Amino acid sequence: MAKNLGLAAVVAATALTGCVVTPVAYRPAPPPPPAPPPPAVVYESTAEVNEPPPPLPVYEQPACPVEGYIWTPGLWRWGPQGYFWVPGTWVAPPRVGLLWTPGYWGMAGAVFVFHAGYWGPHIGFYGGINYGGGYVGNGYAGGRWVNNNFQYNTAVTNVNVTNVHNTYNQTIVNNVTVVNNTNITQTSYAGGPGTRTQPTAQEAVAVSEPHVQPTVMQVQHESAARTNPALAAAHNQGHPPIAATTHAGAFSGPGVTAAKPVGAAWHPNTPAAAVNAAAHAPATNPTPGPAAYRSAAPAVAHNPGAPPGQAVAATTAPNHNVQHAAPQGSQPQKPKAAAKATPKKSEKGEKGEGGKPHEGERPEQRG
Repeated sequence: MAKNLGLAAVVAATALTGCVVTPVAYRPAPPPPPAPPPPAVVYESTAEVNEPPPPLPVYEQPACPVEGYIWTPGLWRWGPQGYFWVPGTWVAPPRVGLLWTPGYWGMAGAVFVFHAGYWGPHIGFYGGINYGGGYVGNGYAGGRWVNNNFQYNTAVTNVNVTNVHNTYNQTIVNNVTVVNNTNITQTSYAGGPGTRTQPTAQEAVAVSEPHVQPTVMQVQHESAARTNPALAAAHNQGHPPIAATTHAGAFSGPGVTAAKPVGAAWHPNTPAAAVNAAAHAPATNPTPGPAAYRSAAPAVAHNPGAPPGQAVAATTAPNHNVQHAAPQGSQPQKPKAAAKATPKKSEKGEKGEGGKPHEGERPEQRG
């Protein structure tokens, strides 16, 4: 009996050694479909409001944090809470060779219309408004591109020469703003005192050049300002506590400067309202027509510290403002068509835009 059991065990072992286990082929799960690209951020270029923006605040420009960054001056925008301040800041241009043309408010009949800023090879028209920091109303005197490197004019730009070495010094005579201890024009819209409503011949040419919309960092910077209660003009009375920043979106810590107590407190007229829906927020889906600014190239996000080119209303209440509002009792109208620009002889300008600087006083830094 034991012999038979042993023989059976040997036969079973032999049979097992001949078994071949066929592995099951492993098929990895298919990769998930690619995420749809985020919607392109578009600046509204025709926000319309029936009340003039507050006067421009006076503030110090923070020092340039990274060589190659370009100054973008602060300005007033319109949101659900009324006018709010977008602090001036330093940003990396989308690519080498581009300059920033600031946005501006302009009068159109009984309303004030906002025109969005953009990047381009030359500075365009921004209403003759003196934003400071080199934007004196015509071109840009704060710096220039030379051999794919951006050079800074230390006469009007706050630069730490220990960190930034591409500098030059040319004194600018400010013919747009009267600068002394008692009289500083702070007009924030084209059509007000000391501004222009028609572009120069050079600015008119820049309009037809390819433009690049604001970078993602610029849009995020404005979005953060829109939701910051301290930047609402009705709250800060025209003197924003965050007037300028070293880095876009950084509203606290070193590099943040406040507005100086210059000028009377600003109070909104009643009622103040946007004439069109475009005045409330940037759109994410452009629609046909002139309301949305379209760029010739996509905006590129960038990280702080990255070098350029490597960016990953009519009123019925008394007007207490310094600037002029629409006449009392008038009704909001559709903006009148802008008159065609009459090109006029422009002055021979610098390579960095803005006309050749003349010897004279240094303007007060307000941008």
